[in-house]
Amino acid sequence: MVELLAPAGNFISLTSALKNGADAVYIGLEESNMRVNASNFSLEDIKKACDIANSYSAKLYVCANTIMRDKDVERLEEQLPYIKEYGADGIILSDIGLVDLVCQNDLEAHISVQENTSNFHALKTFEKLGVKRAILSRELSFNDIKSIVSKLKESNSTIETEVFIHGAMCMAISGRCFLSYGLYGRSANCGDCLQPCRKEWKLTFEEDENDDVINFADSDDESFIISQSYDDSYRTNFFSPKDMALIEHIPELIEAGIDSFKIEGRARSPDYVATATKVYREAIDSYNKNPKSYQYNPEWMEELEKVFNRGYDTGFYFNTPYQISENNQSKFIKKDIGKVVNYYNKIKVAEIKIWDDLSIGDEIMIQGPTTGSITHTVDSMQINKQAIEKAEKGSNVAIAIDEKLRESDFIYKLIPRGND
Repeated sequence: MVELLAPAGNFISLTSALKNGADAVYIGLEESNMRVNASNFSLEDIKKACDIANSYSAKLYVCANTIMRDKDVERLEEQLPYIKEYGADGIILSDIGLVDLVCQNDLEAHISVQENTSNFHALKTFEKLGVKRAILSRELSFNDIKSIVSKLKESNSTIETEVFIHGAMCMAISGRCFLSYGLYGRSANCGDCLQPCRKEWKLTFEEDENDDVINFADSDDESFIISQSYDDSYRTNFFSPKDMALIEHIPELIEAGIDSFKIEGRARSPDYVATATKVYREAIDSYNKNPKSYQYNPEWMEELEKVFNRGYDTGFYFNTPYQISENNQSKFIKKDIGKVVNYYNKIKVAEIKIWDDLSIGDEIMIQGPTTGSITHTVDSMQINKQAIEKAEKGSNVAIAIDEKLRESDFIYKLIPRGND
């Protein structure tokens, strides 16, 4: 059975992933992972995260996949016994020199996509070092992946393979990029990418006595020159690929023999994590239940389009990614409108304090560390035990909702784009 691996940048996302069917979750260790700008998890947080994952019978992997200097390795060496004691299953690494250190602490060593693993021989070498799993390069085609997995099986290899099936695509080979460092002194390879590639860039054509040149400038007019010919001038996101979505190709991926399907997104919101995990869980379960009668459900893509995305593509799996993306293409805007004051278990009613209007028929999203991320269409509201159709901002209103909420959970109203 293929593993569905979901991201978690904080405890709300962690719960959202697990409630929606993730077999495993990966989180970032503070100061040692590729998403410094996500909330991330302290060493103390990892114990709580492991306890939560264990309550769902799910695995938990810890990312320590930045470029590491000796001082970073020394810190990790001190942390690994605690990470093992707390119940984590594995460490995701980009430095193969740390494999032995991880294995000595009886943790699985997983090789990060940063290693750009692109062939069968690399996997066999990793296996000799004690590696349990390798995340394959994002630049591989589907046929490349099938060939690698087939060769592993023929050689009786036990090393596992993992691939990304959904989420952001990087402009650089396996994320090895110096654009952020060059412009801002913030290194992507140390987890601190400011994503200048996602900005809108202006491309102008100029001529001088020696050659034609291109002048690239971002929206803040920070520019640099590349010498080559071009005959156009426009403003676009040509450094920014669309997001990957392989929801339409679940049967092929399962049949290829891949061990783990990975959703990208530790820096994204809990509703993104909840939706992506739920959709891929349904697709995988549908195929496993009866492969011969499996049918792709178009509603799965409709759900994925509701949350943050830059438009969707299939990455390098079947062709070259389409490089011009847009900013957020989700169909809804989340508007912060209130918080939960109390939840009454016996009657399944939540009391919420709102600072924006709320009406019957509105779709809301509730998020919290224990609640995760859930959506609900308001179909019953009361103030002072009187049924109402609309509650004005500043009110405390009771809404009927079957799923248990918690005090201080966040309330958002989902507003279709164009109606805001």
